[in-house]
Amino acid sequence: MSLDRRSFLRKGTAGLAVTGASFLFPMELLAAVRKKVGPNDTINIGLIGCKGMGFSDLTSILKISDTNVIALCDVDENILRARTADLEKAGIKKPKWYTDYRRLLENKDIDVVVIGTPDHWHCLQLTDALQAGKDVYCEKPIANSIQESKIMLDYVGASDRMVQIGQWQRSQPHFVDAIDYVHSGKLGEIRLAKAWAYQGWMKPVPITPDTAVPKGVDYNMWLGPAPKRDFNKNRFHFSFRWFWDYAGGLMTDWGVHLIDYALYGMKAGTPRSVMALGGKFAYPNDASETPDTLQTVYEYDGFSILWEHATGIDGGNYGRNHGIAFIGNNGTLVLDRQGWEIIPEKEFQGWDKDGIPKMEAATFDKGTKNGLDLHTQNFITAVKDRDASKLTAPIQVGYDAALVSHMGNVAFKTGNRIYWDETTGLFKSEKANEIIKANYHNGWTLPML
Repeated sequence: MSLDRRSFLRKGTAGLAVTGASFLFPMELLAAVRKKVGPNDTINIGLIGCKGMGFSDLTSILKISDTNVIALCDVDENILRARTADLEKAGIKKPKWYTDYRRLLENKDIDVVVIGTPDHWHCLQLTDALQAGKDVYCEKPIANSIQESKIMLDYVGASDRMVQIGQWQRSQPHFVDAIDYVHSGKLGEIRLAKAWAYQGWMKPVPITPDTAVPKGVDYNMWLGPAPKRDFNKNRFHFSFRWFWDYAGGLMTDWGVHLIDYALYGMKAGTPRSVMALGGKFAYPNDASETPDTLQTVYEYDGFSILWEHATGIDGGNYGRNHGIAFIGNNGTLVLDRQGWEIIPEKEFQGWDKDGIPKMEAATFDKGTKNGLDLHTQNFITAVKDRDASKLTAPIQVGYDAALVSHMGNVAFKTGNRIYWDETTGLFKSEKANEIIKANYHNGWTLPML
C-alpha cells in the first residue's frame, strides 16, 4: 500500500455463533503462510475483544501477508497476555495493549479495526471507529437492539469507510450456489422457509454466587452501557450470550447467520407480523435468561419464515442440527454448513402435476473453501480498492438479519403477535416499541448522527 493510500485510509468519515474456537488456526502454521511485506504496503490492524471470534477473525486476516496487527484491546489482561503469546508463535511482535478501546482508536497508525466484543458494545465501538476514520470488520449480530442497529446503518451510510459484518456464510461458495438454485425457480413456488439451530452441546448454565472481580479485569469497562451489576462469571466471556443485558440468546447468536440466508433466498424484507412461543423448557432452573426453546413465525405476503431453536438436543429438521430449508411445490432445498441437498416432491395434489418438471434428488457437499478466510479476504480487497460494492456482507446485510432476529425476541417478550409498520419503522404496539430501544447506563450515551 502506498503512502498516499495509507493517508487516504486514515482520513475521517465523509459525513460510522459459531464460536471462535471453531476457526482457530495453528499459529505456527500462520508464520509459514505469511510473507515479508514492506511497511508502506501493510494494512495495520487493531483488534477490540480478543478472546473468541474476534481473535479468529484477526488470525484469518493475518493469513493475508500485507496485513499486520499492531494493537490489541481487551478488558482482561489475562487474555491480552495469552493472545500476545499466540501471535509470537507466528513471528508477530507484541502489539500495543489497551483496555479502553477509545485509546486504541486514537492510534493513527491503525487502518482497520476488528470488533469482537459482546453485542452490547458493537454500536458504540463501530460508530466511534468510523468517526476515527477506521475501516471496520464487526462481528454479528451488529447490535443488541433494533434502535442501535438502525443507528449503525445510518452511520455507515454517512461514511466513506469500508464496513464488513462477520456473517461469513455470505462468502461460503456452497451457500451461494444453493441460493442461486433457489432463485432459479426450479423449486416452484416457495410457500415456507425454515431456519433452525438445535445445539446439543449446550449444557445448563449453573447458578453461581457473585464474586470479586478477577485480577487483571476492568469490569466497569466490560459492562460499559449495560446495567451495573456485581461480577458473576456466568455473565462474562462466552456465556454473556444468554443474558438480555448483553445479547439475545440463540435467536441472535445463530439466528442472524441462518435467518440471513432465509431472507436472502426469499428476497424478503421486513415481515408484516411476528409471533413467538417458547421458554426455558430444557433447563428451567439454570442461571440463563434467554429462552432455550423458541419457535418464531414471520408473516410475509405469499409465504412464511419459521425460526426455531433448542439447546441440549441435536434433533433438528431433516436430520441436521442447524440449517435452512426452502419448501417449494416442486421440491425442497435443505442447506447447512456441511452442504446442501434437493428433496423432490412426490405428491402433487391440488394443481396440474403434468405441468410440473420432474426433479431429481441431489446432494452437494460444502467443498474445501474456508468461508471465514474468503470473507476476510473480501473485506481486505474492498479496503485496498476503496470499493464498498465489493463487500459480501455490508452493513445492510447485517442490519436486515439483526432487525428480523431482534423482532423475534421482541415478540417473545411481549407474548403477542406484533405487527410492523414499514412506513414508520416501528411496531404497531407501544409495548413492543419500548423493547426495541437501547437503554444506556453508567454515563455512556447512545450515539446519534
